[in-house]
Amino acid sequence: MPTITICSSANFYKKVIDVADRLTACRYNSIVPLTAVKMKESGDYDVSHYRTWLQDDNDYHKKADLMRRHFDEVAKGDAVLIVNEEKHGTLNYIGGNVLMEMAIAFYLQKPIFILNDIPADSTFLEEIKGMVPVVLQGDVEKLPAAYEKLAATA
Repeated sequence: MPTITICSSANFYKKVIDVADRLTACRYNSIVPLTAVKMKESGDYDVSHYRTWLQDDNDYHKKADLMRRHFDEVAKGDAVLIVNEEKHGTLNYIGGNVLMEMAIAFYLQKPIFILNDIPADSTFLEEIKGMVPVVLQGDVEKLPAAYEKLAATA
């Protein structure tokens, strides 16, 4: 059973939990960011309660630890799925941290799936397209067939 590592902005972690449940229903394992797990357990999806480094520069070590931990999770998974929703008025937002996670997957030659469209106005448009991701057009249930198709050609 393939394992899909889910990557997204922390603002989308409630959606990430839903997507993970949907992958389970498709008989796929999933790995979600640690903070998404904490949010689910507490029922508190308010991102400002977790990003303490924005108020205290001394907490940036927490951000670094979370980044390293999820980079390791990207390496463990068989593929990555980017959950990209609207953020701050930007449709299909993919930020710098998720771009780094995508780059690790790309370097490790893992398939990259993007839930929604590639953000057309992204500063990283060339890099995102250059990683040749599979866009699921908002339908996570398309992932198994797309994954199997890629696995068959590998």
